[in-house]
Order: sequence, then C-alpha cells, then structure tokens
Amino acid sequence: MPATDAASYIADFASFIEASPSSYHAAAEVARRLEEAGFTRLEESESWEDAVPRGFVVRDGAVIAWAQPNGVTPTTPFRILGAHTDSPGFKLKPSPTTTNAGWLQAGVEVYGGPLLNSWLDRELELAGRLVTADGSEHLVRTGPFLRIPQLAIHLGRDANDGLKLDRQRHVQPVFGVEGASTADVVAHLASLAGVEREDVVGYDVVTADTQAPRRFGADEALFAAGRMDNLSSVFAGLMALLDAAAPRGGGRRASARRLGHTSVLAAFDHEELGSETRSGASGPFLADVLTRLSGGTDAERLQAYSGSWCVSADAGHAVHPNYQEKHDPTNRPVAGGGPLLKINANQRYATDAHGAALWARLCQAAGVPVQEFVSNNTVPCGSTIGPLTATRLGIRTVDVGIPLLSMHSARELCHVDDATGLARAVAAFFAGA
Repeated sequence: MPATDAASYIADFASFIEASPSSYHAAAEVARRLEEAGFTRLEESESWEDAVPRGFVVRDGAVIAWAQPNGVTPTTPFRILGAHTDSPGFKLKPSPTTTNAGWLQAGVEVYGGPLLNSWLDRELELAGRLVTADGSEHLVRTGPFLRIPQLAIHLGRDANDGLKLDRQRHVQPVFGVEGASTADVVAHLASLAGVEREDVVGYDVVTADTQAPRRFGADEALFAAGRMDNLSSVFAGLMALLDAAAPRGGGRRASARRLGHTSVLAAFDHEELGSETRSGASGPFLADVLTRLSGGTDAERLQAYSGSWCVSADAGHAVHPNYQEKHDPTNRPVAGGGPLLKINANQRYATDAHGAALWARLCQAAGVPVQEFVSNNTVPCGSTIGPLTATRLGIRTVDVGIPLLSMHSARELCHVDDATGLARAVAAFFAGA
C-alpha cells in the first residue's frame, strides 16, 4: 500500500499542491503522473473500441482514470474514488485591469465560499488557462503577482472588534502602480503563456496563495498548505490508483487487474460552486466514462452499478480548540485520529450503515484508525459530491475525508498521519478489501 512512509508521502503531496494552483493545473499534474506510470490518455472525441486497461480522460479541469481487471465484462463492478480539483478563492473578471488612486488592480470575482480575511496580505498568483482564437488552450501561472491589502489599524480602529469585508470593494488585489511596464493583466498572462495578447479570446484564471506547503509544530506532525480541500483527496486517490496499477513480483501486472472490479479515480471540477457543470459531479462526465468502459447493454451496466461502490472523499472538520461549541458534543474528531467517516441525517453526506461498515473494514485492513464526524445541530453542514453521484448513478456511496482546521482558508491545516491514513484506506478500497 502507499504512504507507509509519512515523510515521503507528505513531501510528494506538497509537490503536488505546488504544481496545482488551479483545477486545470491539478488535472494536468494528475495526467502527467498517470502517463509517467504508463496509463494511456484517451480523447472523448475518439473511438474507445480498443481496450485500454489503464487509461484516463481529461475534461477541462476534471480527470477520470481507471485500472481494469483481467477478463473485464460489461457487468464488472466499479470501485470509484470521487474527489474534486477546485478550491475556493477568486476568479479573474473580464476587462480585469483597473487603476485606482495610482494603484494597478486586478478585478476579481469571489469563487465559491472562501474565508475572505485569510486572503488578505498574502502574495498571490494568477493561474488557469487561456484560450486563443484557434481554440487551443494554454496553461499559465504568474508566480507571486498580487496582494489584497488590509486597511491599517490606524485607519480602521474597530477592525479587531469585527472585520467586515465588502465582497466588491475590499477584495480587489493590487499588482503595481501607474506607469509600470506590466500594466495589463491579460497581456502579462499572454506573455507568460507565449501567445499574443490579441489572440486571447477567453480565460479561466483564479488566484492561489504562493506560500510553500510545509510541516511544522511538535514532531513536525502538522502540515499547512493551500487547497487541501480537496487536493488531499485527489492526491490520495491518485497514489492509491498508481499503487493498484503498479507491477508486482514476477513481472505480473497490476494487482487491481487481477481483481473483480475496475478501480476508478474521478476528480471533478466545480464542487465549490455546486457541481452543476459539464465537468462537475452533477454533470454527465462520470456516467459518460463508465458507459464507454462497460460497453454492453443498459441492463448489464445497471447490473455492474448494483455491485459498485463510490468513496466520496472530501475534507472535513477537526474540533477547533478555540471554538469547541461549534462542534457536536459527543463526536469529537481530532487531528491525528484518522480519516473521518462523514454522517448526516439529511443526506448532505451519502453515508449509510452499509457505507459505515465498508469504511470500517477498509480502515481495519489498512491499519488506520477511523473517527466519525457529524455536525452540531445548530451548525448546518456543507455537502459533497457523494449524494450527487449516488443520485445520478444509483451507486452505493460513503463520504469520508481528512480532518482540517481553517477549511476554506487560503492556507489550511491537517495532521500528516491523517493524510497518509486516507491514502492507505483508499488503497485498501482499490485492493478489494
């Protein structure tokens, strides 16, 4: 199983985060690692008639990859790890360059539900994709380029008594002063991408914190980074799938290929917006891929779905020591206590009793502790791709994830053992435990 060495796992996870400032970069980094491991990239516009036992397909900022068993049939079930590549923050608006009081500013729109104050006074970058007139895409990132400056305490004496940020006026970042050589945001992005400014006809560009991920604290057991919601799950699923498809002794191929199920990593985009896009979990992407992989009749595919499982992996909450009243008084997940089994009576999470039994079995097989998360009744919980996937496909689903502090902050916090524990449990899932 992967992640037996926490130090190497976390170091590689940090590299993955740094390579993934946007959902498009995350999908590209997943694709790069898959191709390096021998997976075949397929295009949706092409025929999939020739069997590809280890393959993947990218749709915008989402990627779905699979490892099939020997003797796969239309009724072979799936084991799916669902996650998402996007994170809350800000997205670049059209005509983004403005000048105010001598400052050059970039116009941005709030993306998802970020913890706004956490983005203040940080060196940020712009990252995403440019689309040129010929329809080609170009990934781009600026490195440190922007900063959302906070008002000095001398000019806002009540800031420490309750900071309130206007989502339009107070979160527009500065990137220079009038007269600077780089005075057009889109021109700067085009230059970095190696294309002409006038050829850029569209873009999907977001902000990302540029501070490097790092371990810290007693025994360096804590890990801080941006975008762990939900790159922690994408990376765990990727590592587990690569482990399932790795050569074994005697030259035999993947362990997953000797099993009775197809292992699938489904990393969707736009979960932070509600998933209702062509590359989100409410869209047709997963159903499209599973249909093409299964072949056969509708009835045979439904038979495959009836024996399938989806583990919906998304970050959850550890008990915050300074706000303990916000958490359930009995179920108290702590950092280092293992991945979370996420439960909600109103099915904001898809976990049921069978899902709880599966997760307990997986964690036992992986030697990983497990803890349950349920919300305080006065603090409504968010949701995940789990209920969406269960509703669309009828596949039994369980919701899990690692416990975080500061979720939706520009920089989140986890325990290294929880990150590695999730990867080990997902590896057990793909291994058929």
